[in-house]
Amino acid sequence: MVIKNVNLETVCGITSKMPENSLIEFAFAGKSNVGKSSLINGLMNRKSLARTSAQPGKTQTINFYNINEQCYFVDLPGYGYTTANVNVKEQWGKMVERYLRRTKMLKLIFLLVDIRHEPSANDKTMYEWMVHYGFQPVIIATKLDKIKRSQVEKQVKAIRTGLQAGKDAVIIPWSSMTKQGKEEIYALMDQYLERSSL
Repeated sequence: MVIKNVNLETVCGITSKMPENSLIEFAFAGKSNVGKSSLINGLMNRKSLARTSAQPGKTQTINFYNINEQCYFVDLPGYGYTTANVNVKEQWGKMVERYLRRTKMLKLIFLLVDIRHEPSANDKTMYEWMVHYGFQPVIIATKLDKIKRSQVEKQVKAIRTGLQAGKDAVIIPWSSMTKQGKEEIYALMDQYLERSSL
């Protein structure tokens, strides 16, 4: 994949109607502060189109980025933000559930998990949720630059075990500094883009 044009096309809040897109969608989900905006910016070759913030939980909308008039990157709201009140958390959950239930163009969903820690209860719930809706999430193990190379295999195994993901589940370690993992993610997307163009 060579990204030439990126456009933030649609922003959906809690009461917004979801767009009926004709291009395929790749969605990104993860808890607040897992590095989702950094991943999306890295994949789009942009520094700050997806907003990064020192304040976790900044993304409270579903953002649709049109990529090359070819597909969409869909940035889902971060979950597990501890200072958000219960009502707001429920609304975020309903918004994501509504998207997963109604989208017809979502081909691949990426679940971001911090490689330094075992998956949280929220991570496990989100993974189970995605599988329940018929998706086979690709797990992105973020913050790769924060651990030693010798720890990577052990931590990837801990994520697989913690999520109870089968041996066929794809786990890609990602570094926002070196962009390690970028080509593997692009390769997965390209498979779907090639099929859609046939």
